[in-house]
Amino acid sequence: MEKSQLTTLCYIENEDSYLLLHRTKKANDINHNKWIGVGGHFEFGESPEDCLLREVFEETGLTLTSYQFRGIVTFLSDDDPAEYMCLYTADKFTGTIKECDEGNLEWIKKTDFMKLEHWQGDVIFLNLLQSNEPFFSLKLIYKSGRLQKAVLNGKEIDF
Repeated sequence: MEKSQLTTLCYIENEDSYLLLHRTKKANDINHNKWIGVGGHFEFGESPEDCLLREVFEETGLTLTSYQFRGIVTFLSDDDPAEYMCLYTADKFTGTIKECDEGNLEWIKKTDFMKLEHWQGDVIFLNLLQSNEPFFSLKLIYKSGRLQKAVLNGKEIDF
């Protein structure tokens, strides 16, 4: 069965840190060796919240008890189908972090994110999250793995 082009991504916050996933374990992973939030593809019949809660639990062992839908990010790339990502933050949860079969989970200080390997466009939406930007639509266009264009709420932006 083909994967949905709809995904969720969540940045779980704890004081000055995000719980990030260092994607190192999955074969043929477009995110290989990158540091990202947690999330994944919608399953049939799921709402964005259903997908968010299932993916966070599957990848981390945590159950979110407070989360916010922050924006939608459209990814276009010359080597993959378009992806439409529902972006969330969460600040309350229960449970204990477990081992993830896609990589290693670590609490990383928000100020240290730039030192890690990441997608160029992630910096744009993380800055929007940290500045408490109201709900936004961000379109990121990549060519050969490099960000070529970013459009925020219908207007091209510099990056």
